Amino acid sequence: MAPGITMREVLARPAMAGSTVLAGAAGLDRVVRFVNMMEVPDVLQWTKADELLLTTGYPLRSTPEALDDFVAELDARGLAGIAVKLGRYLDALPKGMLESADRLEFPVVQIPDGVGFDEIMNQVLSEVLGRQAAMLARSEQAHSVLLQLVLHGGGLPEVVAALPEQLAAVPAQPDAPDPAGASAAAVAPAVSVLHADRTGRTIAAAGAELPAAAAELFDDDHLFRATMFGHGIHTLGTGADQVSVLIATVVAERNQGHLIAVRSDRPWDGQDVMIAERGATVAALVVTRELAVAAVEGKYRGDFLRDVLAGQMPPAAAVEGAKGFGWDLTGPMFVVVAAGEVRGNDDAARRRRAEQLGASWAAWVRRWDPDGAAAAFATEAVAVMHAPDGVVPPTARVVDLLGGLSSPGAPFDGIVGVSRVVESVASLATAYHQAWEAVRVGRRLAGAGSVSRFDDLGLYRLLSQVPDSDELRSFLTDTLGPLAAAEGDVESDELRRTLTVLLDTNLNVAQTARRLHFHYNTLRYRIGKLERLLGPFTTNARLRADLTVALYVWQMRVAHR
Repeated sequence: MAPGITMREVLARPAMAGSTVLAGAAGLDRVVRFVNMMEVPDVLQWTKADELLLTTGYPLRSTPEALDDFVAELDARGLAGIAVKLGRYLDALPKGMLESADRLEFPVVQIPDGVGFDEIMNQVLSEVLGRQAAMLARSEQAHSVLLQLVLHGGGLPEVVAALPEQLAAVPAQPDAPDPAGASAAAVAPAVSVLHADRTGRTIAAAGAELPAAAAELFDDDHLFRATMFGHGIHTLGTGADQVSVLIATVVAERNQGHLIAVRSDRPWDGQDVMIAERGATVAALVVTRELAVAAVEGKYRGDFLRDVLAGQMPPAAAVEGAKGFGWDLTGPMFVVVAAGEVRGNDDAARRRRAEQLGASWAAWVRRWDPDGAAAAFATEAVAVMHAPDGVVPPTARVVDLLGGLSSPGAPFDGIVGVSRVVESVASLATAYHQAWEAVRVGRRLAGAGSVSRFDDLGLYRLLSQVPDSDELRSFLTDTLGPLAAAEGDVESDELRRTLTVLLDTNLNVAQTARRLHFHYNTLRYRIGKLERLLGPFTTNARLRADLTVALYVWQMRVAHR
C-alpha cells in the first residue's frame, strides 16, 4: 500500500497552524494519502478511502441536522478526517455530529478562516508524494543491491543474506530526529529471513534467530506451512511475544518457493512488502538460472556417465573427467540401475519428471557416497558407488536409495539392479551389464519395487553369459516340448508352473500340492500328463537336471523381452 501521513502529522504542517480538533481526537493516527475539497452537495460519491476532506460548509448550510449521518457516511467510506472552515456558511457544527465523530474516532478539525485550501493540499500532498518517492527509491536501491549480488555470481544464500539488512534499514522520515552518534546499523531492528522451497524445506536463512512465536510457521518436520500462510503480512503471538511475518512468493519454472521475513519490533508496512517482492523477483531469477544450469550440467553428467558405462571412454580419461563432476571412479565399485517408467502425458512433462528424478536421485546417492557418480536418463537412474570393503551392501541398504525416486503418494514402482563389485573403471561396463541383467531377471522373478542383486541370481547369472543362439533355442524346444511356447496358453502356463514347483520341492508331492493348493489326486494326474509330454523325469535324474536348466532358460528368455 502507498505510504501516507497521519492526521496528527497533517496538523503539524505550517498551513494547519491554529487549527483545532473539534472531535474524534482518538482517530488522529488515521492515514492520509489523498486530499479532496467538498463544495457541492453530492461530494460523497467522489470520495475515497484515506482521504482528508476540506470544506467551507457551503453544501451543508441548509441541512445542518443531517451532519450526524454525514460523519457516519465518511467513516464508512474509510476517509481519514474532515477539516472545516467555520464562520462563513456555518457558525458551528451540531453537537450530535461531534458526538458521532467522537464515537467513531473520526477526526473533525476546524481550520482558520485565513488559510487557503491550496496551501493545505500542496503541503500535505507534497509530504505524501515525498514519502512515496522515498519508498520507491529505497525499493530500487534494495533491488539494485540484490541484482549486483547475482551479477557477480551470487546465489540464493547470498540474496537471502542481503535481505535482512535491506528490510531492517530505517527509511528517512521528514521531521524524524536522527539518533545522535548512532549509525543505521546500530539502531536497525533484528530481522530474520528464510527461503523455503516448494516442499517447505528451508534452503537458506539469514539474520537474527527466529522468535519463539515464529515456530507456528513450521510443522513437526520443520517444513514451512505454505497452505496456512499465503502471500502477504501475518501476525503471530500475542503481547510482548507478538511478531509480524511477511511472505513473498518465489515462482520460477513452476517451482514455487517462499521468502519468509520475521520481525518483532513493529508490523511490516508497504515499503517492506515492496522490498520483499523485489527480493522474491531476484530470488526467482536465481532459481531459474540454477535450474537451467542444473539441466545443462545434468545432460553433460548423464552423457559422460553413459559413455563410461558403455566402455566408450579410455579409463584414464574417465577417471580424470569424473573429477570435474565431483566423482571418484577409482577403487572397488559397483553399479546400481533403477529402471522404471517416467510418467507424464507429454514430452515436456516426461522431461520435467526425469529432471526431478535426476536431482533427487543424485542427492540420495551423495548421502550414501559423497564421491559416487549418479545420473538419470529417460527410464533409468544409474549410480556408481564405492565398496571399500569389496562387498556389495545388503539389500536393505540399497532399498533406501528408492527414496530418491519416490514422491509422496507415488512410490517407485520399478526394479533396482545391483552389480558385483569391480576393481577399476575399466570394468564398469561389465558391472553395468550385470546390473541390467539383474533388473531384467528381477522383473520376471520379483516384480515391481524390488531389489535384484546379480550375486544372488545363481544359475541365472551363468545363463546370462550364454548368447541366445539357435542351439540354445533347440535345447529349450527339445527339452520342454510344447511348454517352451511363450506365455498365454492357460494349460501350458499351469503345467509349467506345476513342473517348476515339483522340481523346487525335489518331487515332494505333498509339499507341492500344498504350495499349489491342489488336491493330491489332481497333482498326480498332472504329473502323469507332464511325464507323457516330457519323459520319466520322476525317475530320471539327468532329465530332471535338463528340465531345471530349460526352465531357467525359458524364464531368462521371457525376462529379456
